[in-house]
Amino acid sequence: MARLTKDELEELTEELKTYKGRATELISVYIPAGYDVNSVQKQLEGEKSTAKNIKSTSTRKNVTESLEKIIRYLKGVKKTPENGLVLLAGNTSHVEGQEDINLWSIEPPEPVGVRMYRCDKEFVVEPLEEMLEVGEIYALLVMDRKEATIGQLVGKRIEVIQKMTSGIPSKVRAGGQSSQRFHRITEGLTKDFYKRIADEMKKAFYENVKLKGIIVGGPIPTKDEFLENDYLPTQLQEKVIGRVDIGNTDESGLEELVVKSKEILADQEIIHEKKLLETFFNTLGKNPDMASYHYDEIKKALEYGAVGTLLISKNYDRVKAKELKKLAENIDSKIEFVSVDTDEGKQFGNLSGIGALLRYKLS
Repeated sequence: MARLTKDELEELTEELKTYKGRATELISVYIPAGYDVNSVQKQLEGEKSTAKNIKSTSTRKNVTESLEKIIRYLKGVKKTPENGLVLLAGNTSHVEGQEDINLWSIEPPEPVGVRMYRCDKEFVVEPLEEMLEVGEIYALLVMDRKEATIGQLVGKRIEVIQKMTSGIPSKVRAGGQSSQRFHRITEGLTKDFYKRIADEMKKAFYENVKLKGIIVGGPIPTKDEFLENDYLPTQLQEKVIGRVDIGNTDESGLEELVVKSKEILADQEIIHEKKLLETFFNTLGKNPDMASYHYDEIKKALEYGAVGTLLISKNYDRVKAKELKKLAENIDSKIEFVSVDTDEGKQFGNLSGIGALLRYKLS
């Protein structure tokens, strides 16, 4: 049993949520790492005895068979995997009166933190969904003296939190104001604006335990002036990991900031996805024999062992995706799931939702 990636777990979790029991007959077992498998087996044997008291014949049969499947599986497990073990079993047939008892054994990408046995109308997937939550975010700020936009990078998504304007007048002075007086007014308004930006940053991020870093973009003097005069609280100032020279200070500025911060964000999912799709589209344009986005062509290439990387949009047909994924696993292809949170991801989804980068050209 291989440990699932977060993308694989997300796909499986969505599938598991589609199954509904006709009674409390879907079984969920969560076993933390290091927990004694034998004691779990004994507990489930006890639950099997209790199941004999279920009045409904079909429910009793489904629960008993599901428990037996889990117990048989556990007999072959010498010790729980490093991240623990999740076992789910039950009648997943969508047809009334028919049986299809299935078992899923899962080693998740993060440690199982709960010990659980539950028999319900649905599989318990909340602990798995918690593992899919983004573990860290980056705060984004683009600014000049007139405008600022605060956002955050959450996985592959750029989210806008706050847009602000300073109200500072243009360089044309109102009737008869002296140059010095006008300068004093604008400087005072600028400082007030910087303080407001800092207050909004504090509201959004000061107590956010997922904050990994802050990246600030804008014209050279403005962002440096803001950062070097201690407007931000020390706790946030210490989180600043990058300054980027950009001109836009609206939503498009946040996107430009992320793109120009590739080295800073090298390990972030959004950059990995953008680079991956850039490679795919470039290959498709310049060397089309080494890439494909047609289902039949990709399936054939997988059957011939020619696919190096298989790309699947998260919006792609689940049944076909599962089929292609299985073929890819058989030939040790790299499997990449593509979101629809980026422009490139949407473009890929609109193209066909699947793609392949080939190891060699098929004749």
